Amino acid sequence: RGGLLVPTILAALAFVVLCGLGAWQVERLQWKEALIARIEAALASDPVPAPGPADWPGLADGAAEYRPVTVRGTFDHAREIHVVYTLVEPKGPVGGIGYQVFTPLRTDDGWWVYVNRGFVPRDRADPATRPDGQVAGETTVTGLLRAPGHRSWFMPSDDPAGNAWFSRDPVLFAAAAGLPAAEVAPYVIDAMVDPSLPGGLPQGGETIVSFPNSHLQYAITWFGLALALAAVYVAFILKRGRRD
Repeated sequence: RGGLLVPTILAALAFVVLCGLGAWQVERLQWKEALIARIEAALASDPVPAPGPADWPGLADGAAEYRPVTVRGTFDHAREIHVVYTLVEPKGPVGGIGYQVFTPLRTDDGWWVYVNRGFVPRDRADPATRPDGQVAGETTVTGLLRAPGHRSWFMPSDDPAGNAWFSRDPVLFAAAAGLPAAEVAPYVIDAMVDPSLPGGLPQGGETIVSFPNSHLQYAITWFGLALALAAVYVAFILKRGRRD
């Protein structure tokens, strides 16, 4: 009996850990399914006015992300931001290595919002190569409300001087452009495709909406390992009992 104490304790601990990991994956599955359902409902909804300063404090929970919104104002093309991006599966005619073009829009109500106008290839980063797409005067933008995107630790640092960014953060953009932080929306808008845009660049409508959901498989794997461990332990006990 003394010889079984340590194997039993170790097996019990491993069994509890494996079951705990399986239960955690079940919780993650429920969270992911609720997230997907919420975003699908948001994508199917009609556009609403983009949230103004009075609504910004309530956006912290991310519940409004991917909601279609509209806003009217004037682009400040002189403060255009280029975020390094590789468009692997373009919905439009161009893709590959290039940039997402983020341009601040001065709204008719006086506050600013950065609009991801779309993708441009690397050789079309210079606005002078696509002058027809630099919309002048008042315009209406329709797109998806998106939370800021922060640069991952393994990515290169942002290069404001060279206008090559890896962050999608309006706070950083505003600081580099000299815009008053209190007047800049804490979100960005991914513009939908504008078929009437002369020249077609920047190429909007390239937002990727994909949420891999493998939590059920992971849960089955962890619970399966727990059952396998239990079977091995029982076999070990039976073998030990016959030997004794």
